[in-house]
Amino acid sequence: MNSTLFMAVLALVLGILSGIGAVLFYYLIRFCNFFFFGPVKDALSFLGPCEISLIGALGGILVGPIVYFLAREAKGHGVPEVMYAVAREGGRIRPRVVFVKAIASAITIGSGGSAGREGPIAQIGAALGSTVGQLLRLTEEHLIALVACGAGAGIAATFNTPIAGAIFALEVVLGEFTASTFGLVVISTVGAALVARTLLGNQPAFLVASYDLVHPLELFFYALLGLAAAGVAVFYTKLLYWTEDCFDSLKKVPEWVRPAIGGLGFGFIGAFLPQTLGRGDQFLHQVLHGEVAVAWLLGLLCLAKVVTTSLTLGSGGSGGVFFPGLYIGGCLGGAMGVIFHNALPTMTAGSGAYALVGMGSLFAGMTQAPVTAILMIFEMTHDYRIILPLMLSCGIATLLARVLSKETIYTMKLARRGISLKKGKDVNILRKLRVRDAMSTNLHLVTGEMTLAEVIKLMQETRHNGFPVVDENGCLIGVITLEDIRRIQPPEVRLKTLVREAMTPNPVVATPEETLEEVSKKFAFRDIGRVPVVEENNCGKIVGMITRSDIVAAYNRYLLEHGGS
Repeated sequence: MNSTLFMAVLALVLGILSGIGAVLFYYLIRFCNFFFFGPVKDALSFLGPCEISLIGALGGILVGPIVYFLAREAKGHGVPEVMYAVAREGGRIRPRVVFVKAIASAITIGSGGSAGREGPIAQIGAALGSTVGQLLRLTEEHLIALVACGAGAGIAATFNTPIAGAIFALEVVLGEFTASTFGLVVISTVGAALVARTLLGNQPAFLVASYDLVHPLELFFYALLGLAAAGVAVFYTKLLYWTEDCFDSLKKVPEWVRPAIGGLGFGFIGAFLPQTLGRGDQFLHQVLHGEVAVAWLLGLLCLAKVVTTSLTLGSGGSGGVFFPGLYIGGCLGGAMGVIFHNALPTMTAGSGAYALVGMGSLFAGMTQAPVTAILMIFEMTHDYRIILPLMLSCGIATLLARVLSKETIYTMKLARRGISLKKGKDVNILRKLRVRDAMSTNLHLVTGEMTLAEVIKLMQETRHNGFPVVDENGCLIGVITLEDIRRIQPPEVRLKTLVREAMTPNPVVATPEETLEEVSKKFAFRDIGRVPVVEENNCGKIVGMITRSDIVAAYNRYLLEHGGS
Protein backbone atom coordinates (compact mmCIF):
# COMPACT_ATOMS: atom_id res chain seq x y z
CA MET A 1 0.00 0.00 0.00
CA ASN A 2 1.19 3.50 -0.84
CA SER A 3 2.70 5.14 2.27
CA THR A 4 0.52 8.26 1.96
CA LEU A 5 -2.64 6.16 1.66
CA PHE A 6 -1.49 3.99 4.57
CA MET A 7 -1.00 7.04 6.80
CA ALA A 8 -4.39 8.42 5.73
CA VAL A 9 -6.07 5.16 6.76
CA LEU A 10 -4.19 5.21 10.07
CA ALA A 11 -5.26 8.82 10.67
CA LEU A 12 -8.90 7.89 10.10
CA VAL A 13 -8.69 4.86 12.40
CA LEU A 14 -7.00 6.99 15.04
CA GLY A 15 -9.70 9.63 14.70
CA ILE A 16 -12.39 7.01 15.29
CA LEU A 17 -10.53 5.61 18.31
CA SER A 18 -10.01 9.10 19.73
CA GLY A 19 -13.69 9.89 19.19
CA ILE A 20 -14.71 6.75 21.07
CA GLY A 21 -12.18 7.62 23.78
CA ALA A 22 -13.63 11.13 24.13
CA VAL A 23 -17.15 9.74 24.52
CA LEU A 24 -16.04 7.18 27.12
CA PHE A 25 -14.11 9.88 28.96
CA TYR A 26 -17.22 12.09 28.98
CA TYR A 27 -19.27 9.35 30.61
CA LEU A 28 -16.46 8.50 33.04
CA ILE A 29 -16.48 12.11 34.28
CA ARG A 30 -20.26 12.01 34.66
CA PHE A 31 -20.00 8.80 36.68
CA CYS A 32 -17.34 10.28 38.97
CA ASN A 33 -19.37 13.46 39.40
CA PHE A 34 -22.46 11.40 40.30
CA PHE A 35 -20.43 9.33 42.78
CA PHE A 36 -18.82 12.27 44.58
CA PHE A 37 -21.87 14.56 44.61
CA GLY A 38 -24.35 11.74 45.13
CA PRO A 39 -23.51 8.98 47.61
CA VAL A 40 -20.38 10.66 49.01
CA LYS A 41 -22.05 14.05 49.44
CA ASP A 42 -25.04 12.41 51.12
CA ALA A 43 -22.74 10.55 53.51
CA LEU A 44 -21.00 13.81 54.47
CA SER A 45 -24.12 15.98 54.60
CA PHE A 46 -23.94 16.25 58.41
CA LEU A 47 -20.80 18.40 57.98
CA GLY A 48 -22.65 21.21 56.22
CA PRO A 49 -20.48 23.44 53.93
CA CYS A 50 -17.35 21.52 54.96
CA GLU A 51 -18.52 18.56 52.91
CA ILE A 52 -17.37 20.24 49.67
CA SER A 53 -13.82 20.62 50.97
CA LEU A 54 -13.72 16.99 52.05
CA ILE A 55 -15.05 15.82 48.68
CA GLY A 56 -12.24 17.76 46.97
CA ALA A 57 -9.70 16.31 49.39
CA LEU A 58 -11.02 12.78 48.82
CA GLY A 59 -10.62 13.24 45.07
CA GLY A 60 -7.04 14.44 45.61
CA ILE A 61 -6.27 11.47 47.88
CA LEU A 62 -7.29 9.13 45.05
CA VAL A 63 -5.59 11.04 42.23
CA GLY A 64 -2.23 11.62 43.92
CA PRO A 65 -1.10 7.97 44.21
CA ILE A 66 -2.52 7.05 40.77
CA VAL A 67 -0.45 9.71 39.05
CA TYR A 68 2.66 9.49 41.23
CA PHE A 69 3.10 5.72 41.10
CA LEU A 70 1.76 4.91 37.62
CA ALA A 71 2.48 7.80 35.23
CA ARG A 72 3.77 11.13 36.50
CA GLU A 73 3.38 12.68 33.05
CA ALA A 74 -0.39 12.49 33.66
CA LYS A 75 -0.03 15.24 36.28
CA GLY A 76 -1.29 18.69 35.34
CA HIS A 77 -2.93 19.78 32.14
CA GLY A 78 -1.53 17.38 29.56
CA VAL A 79 -0.78 19.45 26.46
CA PRO A 80 2.78 20.46 27.53
CA GLU A 81 3.61 16.76 27.92
CA VAL A 82 2.47 16.16 24.35
CA MET A 83 4.61 19.07 23.16
CA TYR A 84 7.55 17.64 25.12
CA ALA A 85 7.07 14.23 23.49
CA VAL A 86 7.14 15.87 20.05
CA ALA A 87 10.18 18.05 20.79
CA ARG A 88 12.33 15.68 22.84
CA GLU A 89 11.03 12.10 22.49
CA GLY A 90 10.32 11.85 18.79
CA GLY A 91 6.60 11.47 19.52
CA ARG A 92 7.01 8.53 21.91
CA ILE A 93 4.47 8.45 24.76
CA ARG A 94 3.97 5.55 27.14
CA PRO A 95 0.73 3.61 26.38
CA ARG A 96 -0.27 3.56 30.06
CA VAL A 97 -0.79 7.34 29.90
CA VAL A 98 -4.10 6.69 28.09
CA PHE A 99 -5.62 4.97 31.11
CA VAL A 100 -3.91 6.88 33.92
CA LYS A 101 -4.77 10.28 32.44
CA ALA A 102 -8.39 9.30 31.85
CA ILE A 103 -8.94 7.97 35.38
CA ALA A 104 -7.02 10.73 37.18
CA SER A 105 -8.69 13.56 35.24
CA ALA A 106 -12.17 12.06 35.64
CA ILE A 107 -11.70 11.86 39.41
CA THR A 108 -10.26 15.40 39.59
CA ILE A 109 -13.11 16.96 37.61
CA GLY A 110 -15.78 14.70 39.07
CA SER A 111 -14.82 15.64 42.64
CA GLY A 112 -15.25 19.34 41.88
CA GLY A 113 -11.75 20.20 40.67
CA SER A 114 -11.62 23.29 38.47
CA ALA A 115 -10.25 21.75 35.28
CA GLY A 116 -11.36 20.88 31.76
CA ARG A 117 -11.52 17.63 29.82
CA GLU A 118 -9.97 18.97 26.61
CA GLY A 119 -6.33 18.88 27.83
CA PRO A 120 -6.63 15.29 29.10
CA ILE A 121 -8.37 14.06 25.95
CA ALA A 122 -5.72 15.77 23.80
CA GLN A 123 -3.04 13.89 25.75
CA ILE A 124 -5.08 10.66 25.61
CA GLY A 125 -5.53 10.99 21.84
CA ALA A 126 -1.85 11.79 21.40
CA ALA A 127 -0.89 8.76 23.49
CA LEU A 128 -3.18 6.58 21.36
CA GLY A 129 -1.50 7.89 18.21
CA SER A 130 1.95 7.32 19.67
CA THR A 131 1.04 3.78 20.76
CA VAL A 132 -0.28 2.87 17.32
CA GLY A 133 2.83 4.32 15.66
CA GLN A 134 5.19 2.50 18.01
CA LEU A 135 3.40 -0.83 17.52
CA LEU A 136 3.75 -0.42 13.74
CA ARG A 137 7.37 0.74 14.09
CA LEU A 138 6.77 3.91 12.08
CA THR A 139 9.44 6.50 11.41
CA GLU A 140 9.80 9.41 13.81
CA GLU A 141 8.21 11.78 11.28
CA HIS A 142 5.14 9.58 10.94
CA LEU A 143 5.00 8.99 14.69
CA ILE A 144 4.88 12.73 15.38
CA ALA A 145 2.18 13.13 12.72
CA LEU A 146 0.02 10.53 14.50
CA VAL A 147 0.57 12.27 17.84
CA ALA A 148 -0.73 15.50 16.27
CA CYS A 149 -3.65 13.59 14.73
CA GLY A 150 -4.60 12.13 18.10
CA ALA A 151 -4.37 15.47 19.92
CA GLY A 152 -6.44 17.27 17.29
CA ALA A 153 -8.99 14.46 17.18
CA GLY A 154 -9.44 14.62 20.95
CA ILE A 155 -10.20 18.35 20.83
CA ALA A 156 -12.51 17.91 17.83
CA ALA A 157 -14.55 15.20 19.56
CA THR A 158 -14.71 17.04 22.89
CA PHE A 159 -16.08 20.32 21.53
CA ASN A 160 -17.54 19.15 18.17
CA THR A 161 -14.99 21.39 16.43
CA PRO A 162 -13.16 19.47 13.65
CA ILE A 163 -11.60 22.56 12.05
CA ALA A 164 -10.39 24.10 15.31
CA GLY A 165 -9.15 20.70 16.50
CA ALA A 166 -6.96 20.42 13.42
CA ILE A 167 -5.62 23.95 13.76
CA PHE A 168 -4.97 23.41 17.49
CA ALA A 169 -2.82 20.38 16.70
CA LEU A 170 -0.76 22.33 14.18
CA GLU A 171 -0.65 25.80 15.79
CA VAL A 172 -0.20 24.72 19.42
CA VAL A 173 1.14 21.16 19.52
CA LEU A 174 3.45 21.14 16.47
CA GLY A 175 3.98 24.88 16.12
CA GLU A 176 4.06 24.72 12.32
CA PHE A 177 1.85 24.04 9.31
CA THR A 178 2.77 21.52 6.62
CA ALA A 179 0.47 20.34 3.85
CA SER A 180 1.04 16.62 4.45
CA THR A 181 0.49 16.77 8.22
CA PHE A 182 -2.50 19.08 7.82
CA GLY A 183 -4.20 16.58 5.54
CA LEU A 184 -3.69 13.73 8.01
CA VAL A 185 -4.87 15.79 10.98
CA VAL A 186 -8.02 16.87 9.12
CA ILE A 187 -8.89 13.26 8.31
CA SER A 188 -8.41 12.35 11.95
CA THR A 189 -10.47 15.24 13.34
CA VAL A 190 -13.31 14.57 10.90
CA GLY A 191 -13.41 10.91 12.00
CA ALA A 192 -13.41 11.89 15.68
CA ALA A 193 -16.10 14.55 15.29
CA LEU A 194 -18.28 12.11 13.32
CA VAL A 195 -18.09 9.52 16.12
CA ALA A 196 -18.86 12.13 18.79
CA ARG A 197 -21.79 13.52 16.81
CA THR A 198 -23.19 10.04 16.27
CA LEU A 199 -22.97 9.06 19.94
CA LEU A 200 -23.56 12.39 21.70
CA GLY A 201 -25.59 14.34 19.14
CA ASN A 202 -24.72 17.07 16.65
CA GLN A 203 -25.12 20.14 18.83
CA PRO A 204 -22.72 23.06 19.21
CA ALA A 205 -20.88 23.19 22.51
CA PHE A 206 -22.72 26.43 23.38
CA LEU A 207 -26.22 27.40 22.27
CA VAL A 208 -26.15 31.20 22.25
CA ALA A 209 -28.27 33.98 20.85
CA SER A 210 -27.20 35.57 17.57
CA TYR A 211 -25.00 38.48 18.50
CA ASP A 212 -23.94 41.20 16.09
CA LEU A 213 -21.94 44.41 16.05
CA VAL A 214 -24.46 47.08 17.10
CA HIS A 215 -22.39 50.16 16.18
CA PRO A 216 -18.96 50.55 14.54
CA LEU A 217 -17.71 52.49 17.57
CA GLU A 218 -18.43 49.41 19.66
CA LEU A 219 -15.20 47.93 18.31
CA PHE A 220 -13.40 50.27 20.71
CA PHE A 221 -14.98 48.45 23.65
CA TYR A 222 -14.06 45.07 22.19
CA ALA A 223 -10.50 46.34 21.83
CA LEU A 224 -10.51 47.22 25.54
CA LEU A 225 -11.75 43.70 26.25
CA GLY A 226 -8.80 42.31 24.27
CA LEU A 227 -6.37 44.36 26.38
CA ALA A 228 -7.98 43.20 29.61
CA ALA A 229 -8.06 39.58 28.43
CA ALA A 230 -4.32 39.65 27.74
CA GLY A 231 -3.59 40.89 31.26
CA VAL A 232 -5.85 38.31 32.89
CA ALA A 233 -4.43 35.53 30.68
CA VAL A 234 -0.87 36.32 31.76
CA PHE A 235 -1.99 36.58 35.41
CA TYR A 236 -3.76 33.21 35.07
CA THR A 237 -0.62 31.61 33.64
CA LYS A 238 1.75 33.05 36.23
CA LEU A 239 -0.51 32.27 39.21
CA LEU A 240 -0.92 28.68 38.02
CA TYR A 241 2.83 28.07 37.99
CA TRP A 242 3.44 30.11 41.14
CA THR A 243 0.97 27.85 42.90
CA GLU A 244 2.77 24.82 41.51
CA ASP A 245 6.04 26.19 42.93
CA CYS A 246 4.41 26.67 46.31
CA PHE A 247 3.26 23.06 46.42
CA ASP A 248 6.64 21.84 45.16
CA SER A 249 8.28 23.69 48.05
CA LEU A 250 6.38 21.51 50.55
CA LYS A 251 9.28 19.06 50.73
CA LYS A 252 8.04 17.42 53.91
CA VAL A 253 4.67 16.61 52.33
CA PRO A 254 4.79 13.58 49.97
CA GLU A 255 4.07 14.55 46.38
CA TRP A 256 1.16 12.14 46.13
CA VAL A 257 -0.55 13.79 49.14
CA ARG A 258 -0.44 17.35 47.77
CA PRO A 259 -3.52 17.05 45.49
CA ALA A 260 -5.58 16.44 48.63
CA ILE A 261 -4.43 19.81 50.02
CA GLY A 262 -5.37 21.46 46.75
CA GLY A 263 -8.74 19.72 46.98
CA LEU A 264 -9.34 21.21 50.41
CA GLY A 265 -8.52 24.63 48.98
CA PHE A 266 -10.76 24.64 45.92
CA GLY A 267 -13.47 22.88 47.94
CA PHE A 268 -13.41 25.65 50.55
CA ILE A 269 -13.86 28.31 47.86
CA GLY A 270 -16.51 26.16 46.15
CA ALA A 271 -18.53 25.99 49.34
CA PHE A 272 -19.10 29.77 49.05
CA LEU A 273 -18.95 30.06 45.25
CA PRO A 274 -20.30 26.74 43.91
CA GLN A 275 -20.18 28.17 40.37
CA THR A 276 -16.39 27.61 40.41
CA LEU A 277 -16.60 23.85 41.01
CA GLY A 278 -15.88 21.48 38.14
CA ARG A 279 -16.01 22.77 34.59
CA GLY A 280 -18.82 25.25 35.23
CA ASP A 281 -20.68 24.54 31.97
CA GLN A 282 -24.15 25.46 33.18
CA PHE A 283 -23.13 28.77 34.71
CA LEU A 284 -21.14 29.72 31.60
CA HIS A 285 -24.25 29.05 29.49
CA GLN A 286 -26.14 31.53 31.68
CA VAL A 287 -23.41 34.14 31.26
CA LEU A 288 -23.44 33.72 27.48
CA HIS A 289 -27.19 34.27 27.41
CA GLY A 290 -26.84 37.47 29.42
CA GLU A 291 -28.74 36.01 32.36
CA VAL A 292 -26.07 37.07 34.88
CA ALA A 293 -25.93 40.85 34.69
CA VAL A 294 -24.08 41.66 37.92
CA ALA A 295 -20.64 43.02 37.07
CA TRP A 296 -19.08 42.61 40.51
CA LEU A 297 -20.23 38.97 40.77
CA LEU A 298 -18.82 38.11 37.35
CA GLY A 299 -15.56 39.83 38.23
CA LEU A 300 -15.35 37.92 41.50
CA LEU A 301 -16.01 34.59 39.77
CA CYS A 302 -13.39 35.44 37.13
CA LEU A 303 -10.78 35.84 39.87
CA ALA A 304 -12.06 32.88 41.91
CA LYS A 305 -11.85 30.56 38.89
CA VAL A 306 -8.22 31.55 38.35
CA VAL A 307 -7.49 30.66 41.98
CA THR A 308 -9.43 27.37 42.06
CA THR A 309 -7.86 26.19 38.79
CA SER A 310 -4.42 27.03 40.13
CA LEU A 311 -5.12 25.09 43.33
CA THR A 312 -6.49 22.12 41.40
CA LEU A 313 -3.65 21.75 38.93
CA GLY A 314 -0.82 23.39 40.84
CA SER A 315 -1.22 20.86 43.65
CA GLY A 316 -0.87 17.94 41.23
CA GLY A 317 -4.42 17.30 40.08
CA SER A 318 -5.10 16.21 36.53
CA GLY A 319 -7.16 18.17 34.02
CA GLY A 320 -7.08 20.83 31.35
CA VAL A 321 -6.61 24.61 31.50
CA PHE A 322 -8.55 25.15 28.27
CA PHE A 323 -12.15 25.20 29.55
CA PRO A 324 -11.33 27.10 32.76
CA GLY A 325 -9.79 29.69 30.45
CA LEU A 326 -13.05 29.94 28.51
CA TYR A 327 -14.93 30.31 31.80
CA ILE A 328 -12.58 33.03 33.03
CA GLY A 329 -12.80 34.87 29.71
CA GLY A 330 -16.59 34.56 29.68
CA CYS A 331 -16.89 36.07 33.15
CA LEU A 332 -14.41 38.83 32.31
CA GLY A 333 -16.22 39.69 29.08
CA GLY A 334 -19.61 39.46 30.77
CA ALA A 335 -18.55 41.85 33.54
CA MET A 336 -17.17 44.40 31.06
CA GLY A 337 -20.22 43.94 28.84
CA VAL A 338 -22.55 44.78 31.72
CA ILE A 339 -20.62 47.99 32.38
CA PHE A 340 -20.50 49.01 28.69
CA HIS A 341 -24.18 48.22 28.06
CA ASN A 342 -25.36 50.07 31.15
CA ALA A 343 -23.36 53.12 30.09
CA LEU A 344 -24.37 53.08 26.39
CA PRO A 345 -27.39 50.78 25.92
CA THR A 346 -28.17 51.91 22.36
CA MET A 347 -24.62 51.54 21.05
CA THR A 348 -23.57 48.23 22.59
CA ALA A 349 -24.69 44.63 22.54
CA GLY A 350 -25.72 42.80 25.69
CA SER A 351 -23.27 41.28 28.12
CA GLY A 352 -23.59 37.86 26.45
CA ALA A 353 -21.86 39.13 23.29
CA TYR A 354 -18.90 40.38 25.32
CA ALA A 355 -18.79 37.13 27.26
CA LEU A 356 -18.55 35.23 23.97
CA VAL A 357 -15.73 37.42 22.67
CA GLY A 358 -14.06 37.32 26.09
CA MET A 359 -13.88 33.52 25.91
CA GLY A 360 -11.96 33.65 22.65
CA SER A 361 -9.76 36.56 23.72
CA LEU A 362 -8.70 34.90 26.97
CA PHE A 363 -7.87 31.69 25.14
CA ALA A 364 -5.91 33.64 22.51
CA GLY A 365 -4.00 35.46 25.23
CA MET A 366 -3.09 32.39 27.25
CA THR A 367 -2.06 30.26 24.23
CA GLN A 368 -0.98 33.03 21.81
CA ALA A 369 -2.83 31.01 19.17
CA PRO A 370 -5.38 33.46 17.70
CA VAL A 371 -6.36 31.31 14.71
CA THR A 372 -7.36 28.43 16.96
CA ALA A 373 -9.23 30.81 19.29
CA ILE A 374 -11.27 32.42 16.50
CA LEU A 375 -12.15 29.13 14.81
CA MET A 376 -12.89 27.48 18.16
CA ILE A 377 -15.48 30.09 19.18
CA PHE A 378 -17.03 30.06 15.71
CA GLU A 379 -17.41 26.27 15.68
CA MET A 380 -18.50 26.04 19.33
CA THR A 381 -21.37 28.47 18.74
CA HIS A 382 -22.11 28.13 14.98
CA ASP A 383 -22.43 31.93 14.97
CA TYR A 384 -20.48 33.94 12.41
CA ARG A 385 -22.07 37.34 13.06
CA ILE A 386 -19.75 38.26 15.93
CA ILE A 387 -16.62 37.47 13.89
CA LEU A 388 -15.30 41.06 13.49
CA PRO A 389 -15.24 41.89 17.22
CA LEU A 390 -13.88 38.41 17.90
CA MET A 391 -11.01 38.79 15.44
CA LEU A 392 -10.09 42.26 16.72
CA SER A 393 -10.18 41.29 20.39
CA CYS A 394 -8.27 38.02 19.88
CA GLY A 395 -5.62 39.78 17.80
CA ILE A 396 -5.08 42.48 20.43
CA ALA A 397 -5.03 39.91 23.25
CA THR A 398 -2.41 37.85 21.44
CA LEU A 399 -0.14 40.80 20.67
CA LEU A 400 -0.24 42.23 24.19
CA ALA A 401 0.20 38.80 25.80
CA ARG A 402 3.36 38.31 23.72
CA VAL A 403 4.66 41.65 25.00
CA LEU A 404 3.89 40.74 28.61
CA SER A 405 5.20 37.16 28.42
CA LYS A 406 7.09 35.32 25.70
CA GLU A 407 5.77 32.01 27.06
CA THR A 408 2.23 30.65 26.77
CA ILE A 409 0.35 28.69 29.39
CA TYR A 410 1.60 25.55 27.62
CA THR A 411 5.20 26.47 26.83
CA MET A 412 5.89 27.98 30.25
CA LYS A 413 5.79 24.53 31.82
CA LEU A 414 8.48 23.40 29.38
CA ALA A 415 10.51 26.61 29.73
CA ARG A 416 10.71 25.99 33.48
CA ARG A 417 12.38 22.69 32.62
CA GLY A 418 14.93 24.43 30.37
CA ILE A 419 13.11 23.67 27.11
CA SER A 420 12.41 26.53 24.70
CA LEU A 421 10.24 25.55 21.75
CA LYS A 422 10.08 27.01 18.28
CA LYS A 423 8.13 25.18 15.58
CA GLY A 424 8.04 22.09 17.75
CA LYS A 425 11.80 22.01 18.31
CA ASP A 426 13.78 22.81 21.45
CA VAL A 427 15.78 25.87 20.41
CA ASN A 428 18.10 25.39 23.38
CA ILE A 429 19.47 22.38 21.50
CA LEU A 430 19.70 24.39 18.28
CA ARG A 431 21.71 27.00 20.18
CA LYS A 432 24.24 24.36 21.20
CA LEU A 433 24.79 22.93 17.72
CA ARG A 434 26.90 24.64 15.07
CA VAL A 435 26.51 24.69 11.32
CA ARG A 436 29.69 22.61 11.02
CA ASP A 437 27.89 19.86 12.99
CA ALA A 438 25.13 19.59 10.40
CA MET A 439 26.40 20.79 7.02
CA SER A 440 27.13 18.55 4.05
CA THR A 441 30.57 18.72 2.48
CA ASN A 442 29.64 16.63 -0.56
CA LEU A 443 29.37 19.59 -2.92
CA HIS A 444 28.38 19.98 -6.54
CA LEU A 445 29.74 23.31 -7.77
CA VAL A 446 29.30 25.17 -11.03
CA THR A 447 31.21 28.11 -12.51
CA GLY A 448 29.91 31.26 -14.08
CA GLU A 449 31.21 30.25 -17.53
CA MET A 450 29.19 27.02 -17.73
CA THR A 451 26.03 26.98 -19.83
CA LEU A 452 22.57 26.35 -18.47
CA ALA A 453 22.45 23.18 -20.59
CA GLU A 454 25.34 21.81 -18.52
CA VAL A 455 23.61 22.82 -15.28
CA ILE A 456 20.36 21.15 -16.32
CA LYS A 457 22.25 17.94 -17.07
CA LEU A 458 23.91 18.11 -13.64
CA MET A 459 20.48 18.61 -12.04
CA GLN A 460 19.20 15.50 -13.77
CA GLU A 461 22.19 13.47 -12.61
CA THR A 462 22.16 14.64 -8.98
CA ARG A 463 18.43 15.40 -8.56
CA HIS A 464 19.33 18.74 -6.95
CA ASN A 465 17.42 21.90 -7.88
CA GLY A 466 20.21 24.36 -7.22
CA PHE A 467 23.99 24.75 -7.00
CA PRO A 468 26.50 27.25 -5.65
CA VAL A 469 28.38 29.24 -8.30
CA VAL A 470 32.10 29.82 -7.64
CA ASP A 471 34.95 31.67 -9.32
CA GLU A 472 38.36 30.23 -10.23
CA ASN A 473 39.49 30.45 -6.57
CA GLY A 474 36.52 28.49 -5.25
CA CYS A 475 34.93 31.60 -3.75
CA LEU A 476 31.16 31.89 -3.82
CA ILE A 477 29.75 34.44 -6.27
CA GLY A 478 26.12 33.32 -6.49
CA VAL A 479 23.66 30.46 -6.74
CA ILE A 480 21.81 29.03 -9.69
CA THR A 481 18.43 27.37 -9.15
CA LEU A 482 15.73 25.84 -11.30
CA GLU A 483 13.67 29.00 -10.85
CA ASP A 484 16.59 31.09 -12.17
CA ILE A 485 16.80 28.88 -15.25
CA ARG A 486 13.06 29.07 -15.93
CA ARG A 487 13.22 32.86 -15.90
CA ILE A 488 15.40 32.86 -19.01
CA GLN A 489 13.12 33.41 -22.00
CA PRO A 490 12.59 32.44 -24.76
CA PRO A 491 13.25 28.70 -24.17
CA GLU A 492 15.40 28.34 -27.30
CA VAL A 493 17.90 30.85 -25.87
CA ARG A 494 17.95 29.23 -22.42
CA LEU A 495 20.31 26.31 -23.05
CA LYS A 496 23.07 28.52 -24.48
CA THR A 497 22.89 31.13 -21.71
CA LEU A 498 25.87 31.33 -19.34
CA VAL A 499 25.40 30.69 -15.63
CA ARG A 500 26.75 34.14 -14.65
CA GLU A 501 23.94 35.73 -16.71
CA ALA A 502 21.16 33.78 -14.96
CA MET A 503 22.44 33.22 -11.41
CA THR A 504 21.31 35.03 -8.28
CA PRO A 505 24.31 37.01 -6.96
CA ASN A 506 25.06 37.75 -3.30
CA PRO A 507 23.12 34.83 -1.85
CA VAL A 508 22.35 34.29 1.84
CA VAL A 509 25.26 32.40 3.42
CA ALA A 510 26.21 30.83 6.72
CA THR A 511 29.54 30.25 8.42
CA PRO A 512 30.63 27.02 10.11
CA GLU A 513 30.58 28.60 13.58
CA GLU A 514 27.03 29.94 13.42
CA THR A 515 24.44 28.13 15.53
CA LEU A 516 21.62 26.14 13.98
CA GLU A 517 19.19 28.54 15.59
CA GLU A 518 20.78 31.46 13.72
CA VAL A 519 20.73 29.70 10.38
CA SER A 520 17.14 28.53 10.97
CA LYS A 521 16.10 32.19 11.16
CA LYS A 522 17.71 32.78 7.77
CA PHE A 523 15.67 29.94 6.29
CA ALA A 524 12.46 31.38 7.73
CA PHE A 525 13.18 35.03 6.87
CA ARG A 526 14.05 34.38 3.22
CA ASP A 527 11.88 31.27 2.76
CA ILE A 528 14.75 29.25 1.27
CA GLY A 529 15.56 25.57 1.53
CA ARG A 530 19.39 25.52 1.40
CA VAL A 531 22.21 27.88 2.37
CA PRO A 532 25.88 27.77 1.25
CA VAL A 533 28.45 27.61 4.06
CA VAL A 534 31.54 29.76 3.52
CA GLU A 535 34.75 30.47 5.38
CA GLU A 536 34.38 33.87 7.02
CA ASN A 537 37.90 35.22 6.42
CA ASN A 538 38.89 33.48 3.22
CA CYS A 539 37.24 35.35 0.32
CA GLY A 540 33.99 33.52 1.00
CA LYS A 541 35.38 30.15 -0.03
CA ILE A 542 32.57 27.62 0.04
CA VAL A 543 33.09 24.67 2.39
CA GLY A 544 29.63 23.10 2.56
CA MET A 545 25.87 23.33 2.21
CA ILE A 546 23.18 23.16 4.87
CA THR A 547 19.49 22.41 4.35
CA ARG A 548 16.40 22.27 6.57
CA SER A 549 16.69 18.48 6.53
CA ASP A 550 20.29 18.71 7.77
CA ILE A 551 19.12 20.75 10.77
CA VAL A 552 16.39 18.25 11.64
CA ALA A 553 18.84 15.35 11.29
CA ALA A 554 21.41 17.04 13.56
CA TYR A 555 18.71 17.80 16.12
CA ASN A 556 17.53 14.18 16.16
CA ARG A 557 21.11 12.87 16.41
CA TYR A 558 21.65 15.04 19.48
CA LEU A 559 18.53 13.64 21.14
CA LEU A 560 19.62 10.07 20.45
CA GLU A 561 23.14 10.64 21.73
CA HIS A 562 22.06 12.48 24.87
CA GLY A 563 18.93 10.51 25.69
CA GLY A 564 16.64 13.52 25.32
CA SER A 565 18.31 15.29 28.24
